[in-house]
Amino acid sequence: MLILTRLLLAIATLFMVSAIVFGAVRFLPGDIAQQLLGQSATPENVAALRNQLGLDTPGYISYFRWLGGIFSGDLGKSIATNRSISDLIGSRLGNTFLLAGFTAVIAIPLGYILGFLGALLRGSAFDRTTNVAGLAVISLPEYFVAYALVVVFAVKLGWFPALSRVSPSMGLVERLDRLILPAMSLGLVIVAYVMRVVKSSILNVLGEDFVQMAQMKGNSRFRVILVHALPNALAPIINVTAINLAYLVVGVVIVETVFVYPGLGQLLVDSVVKRDMPVVQVVCLIFASIYILVNATADILIVITNPRLRHAK
Repeated sequence: MLILTRLLLAIATLFMVSAIVFGAVRFLPGDIAQQLLGQSATPENVAALRNQLGLDTPGYISYFRWLGGIFSGDLGKSIATNRSISDLIGSRLGNTFLLAGFTAVIAIPLGYILGFLGALLRGSAFDRTTNVAGLAVISLPEYFVAYALVVVFAVKLGWFPALSRVSPSMGLVERLDRLILPAMSLGLVIVAYVMRVVKSSILNVLGEDFVQMAQMKGNSRFRVILVHALPNALAPIINVTAINLAYLVVGVVIVETVFVYPGLGQLLVDSVVKRDMPVVQVVCLIFASIYILVNATADILIVITNPRLRHAK
C-alpha cells in the first residue's frame, strides 16, 4: 500500500510539474510571438506563430493538447530549426545518459568505498584527508571545478581534449576519452556527497545496541561495519544515491556547456538563447520526469529494504 501511495504521489507530482513548465513559458510577460519574430515582423506572421504556439487558444486547452501530443509521441516542432523535437533530442538524450552513466559507474562505487573506509579508519590521517578534500570539492562551484580541470589536464598536461565534441561516427573508446573531463567535473562532487553520507550513516548505526553486542562478541571492526552496521544504514545511503543519480542527469547543464558536449543540457541552453520555447518545455519536462522517477524509485527501495516500513500498519 505504501509503495502504491509513493507511485501515485510521483505521478501527481509529474503532472503538477508539467503544468508549471507549460504555464511558466506561456505566461511570460509580453507577446512571445512578437519577441521571437522581432519588431519588424508583420501582423500576419505574428498571428501565424501565435497559432503554432497555441497562444490564441485558452491556456487549459493548449496545455491538454500539448500533453496529449506528448503521450502520443508528438513532441512538436522547433521554432528555430523547424525540425521535429523528437529528432533534436534523440541523439542528445543518448549522449547525456552516456555521460551520466559513465560518471555514475565510477563516482557512486568510489563514494561508497571512501565512506566505508572513513568509518572503518575513523580519526586516521586518511579520514581527515578525505574529509578536507570532500568539503573543499563540495564548496567549489561546478564551473570552477570544470575550468580548473581543463587548465590542468587539457592545457598544462595535454592528457585530454578541452572540448568534448562527439559524433555518431566515433567509437566507444574515443567517446569515453572525450567524457573523462566532464565526468570528473560531475563525479568529484558526487563522490564527496556519497562518501560523507555513507560514513555518517554507518557511524550513527554503530551506536545501536545490536552493533555494540556484535563488537563485544569479538568480531573485527571490519566485519561489524560490513555485516551489522552497513545493512541497517541503507535508507539514507539509498536516498543520497538517488539524489545524486538524478543530479547527474539534471545537473549536466553547466558541465555540458563548459565542454560544448552535445547533450540535453547544451540543447536547453541553446534553446533558451534562441527563445525556442517548445524545445525548452520538452527538455525541462524530460529533466523533471527523470528526477521524479529516480526519487520515486529510491522511496520504493527504502520501503522494500526497511521491514518496519514494509509491514507498517
